[in-house]
This record gives sequence, structure tokens and C-alpha cells, in this order.
Amino acid sequence: MKAIHFNGAGGAEVIALVEVPIPTPQHDELLIKVHTAGINGPDVMQRKGLYAPPKGVTEIPGLEVSGTVVQSDSAGTFAVGQEVCALIQGGGYAEYAVAKAENTVPIPTGLSLTEAGGFLETFMTVWAHLFQFAGFTEGKSILIHGGASGIGTTATMLAKAFGASQIFTTVSNKENQIRSIELGADIAINYREEDFVQVVKQHTEGRGVDYVLDLIAGTYVQRNYDVAAMYGTIVQIGVMQGKAPEVDLFPMLDKGGHFGKFVLNI
Repeated sequence: MKAIHFNGAGGAEVIALVEVPIPTPQHDELLIKVHTAGINGPDVMQRKGLYAPPKGVTEIPGLEVSGTVVQSDSAGTFAVGQEVCALIQGGGYAEYAVAKAENTVPIPTGLSLTEAGGFLETFMTVWAHLFQFAGFTEGKSILIHGGASGIGTTATMLAKAFGASQIFTTVSNKENQIRSIELGADIAINYREEDFVQVVKQHTEGRGVDYVLDLIAGTYVQRNYDVAAMYGTIVQIGVMQGKAPEVDLFPMLDKGGHFGKFVLNI
């Protein structure tokens, strides 16, 4: 089968189309003929040499696919020929991919096969982290960093759909501010021009937000403590900026808040 391979780390020049064997599914896995493969941040990081697949996982990128079942798992969870979408650990950028049956679902009503190929990774990540683990509920306020990213746009839409009282996002330019507001944000903050802590405090009468969803880390960590309300919750799901240079825990401890680092294992 044809698949995408990265010849080292770099830009588009390292992307190569190669011939590789069709993968063999295990007893709890399906073999899917890929129709669409979603493109996500970790794929880009892998191409740049900043992310390595877990040990034992294929180096073919791609963490989600949609397509048609060619071979079902031993329990026959899905029928051969059935259209599905799935979260996978890697291997999506190929003509065929294997997926665990438990991480595979029928195409959701209202979505095309193409749309379903870019649906699960961000929606399941946000749902698991923010709603299931962190307990986000109607009437709560939230600051979403990386508001123009896949995670950020998904979190904005879900928070809006589930009745957030106020939604703040951080973005890098005017175009993204407009788009973020269209998706449901009340205030989209251009972090290149404004201090998100000051803007949030200004629009919450100094209280701060109930939730912070952060995939940036770095210098944001300390400022997240400052922007969180009393008994607030910070959900850390990424470290795009790297380690925090210095952290003072007392502001968060003083607020009786919660800090959680969650990883979605598939």
C-alpha cells in the first residue's frame, strides 16, 4: 500500500510517498481502508522532529481516520463494508490502517465520511479532559488558550453548546479574533497586543475564570494561576511553549484551585 513517510525532520521537503506492507490487525483490531486521515498538531510536530511515536507504534503519521472496514475484530464488532471513524496511535496517512475496536465508532449522523476523518481527535480530547475529567458544566466561565488551534476551536464550540457563562480565547491576530468570536467566544484576546490576565480580570470584575484550558505551558503556567478564579480549575493538555521557567504555587493554593495534567491514551 502507499503511505506517507518523513525522511528526517524538516518542512514539506521531508514528506515522501512510499510503498509499505498492509498492516495486520490483532484480534481486537479492525483493518480499515482509509478514506480520510485527519491532520493534527502532533503530526506536524512529528514531521519537525519534535514528537516521536510511542515505542512499538508505526512511524507513519496520522492519529485519526475514516473509512470502510475491510477486516473486523475477532468479536465482529463492526461489519465488513461498514463505514467508521477511529482514533489510532499512528498510521493514518496510508491506504489502510488498523484501529482498536474500542476506539472505533460508526460515522456520526449528519457527518460525511470526509468530515468524520477530522472529528474524533479534537472532540474526544476536549470532551475527555474538560468535561469528563475536569467536570466543566453549564454556567461556568472559561479561558481557552490556543483559540485558533484544533483543540481551541473545538473547546470553544463545545463550551458554547453546553452553556458556558463567558468564553475567553487567546489568539495571535485580528483574523483569528473574528473567527473565534464566530465560533462562540465572547472575548478573543490577541496575546501579541494584550495581557490576557488583565483582559479577563477586566471583564469578570476582577474575579477571573472558573476554568483555564491550556496547551501552551511555558510562561503561561504562572499567569494561569493569576487568571483563575477562587476554586478554579486549570486543565493542562499541552506544552507547546515548553517548561515553565519558574512557578510560584502559592497563588493557586491560596485560591483552593485544582490543577490537572491529563493525557488521552488510545
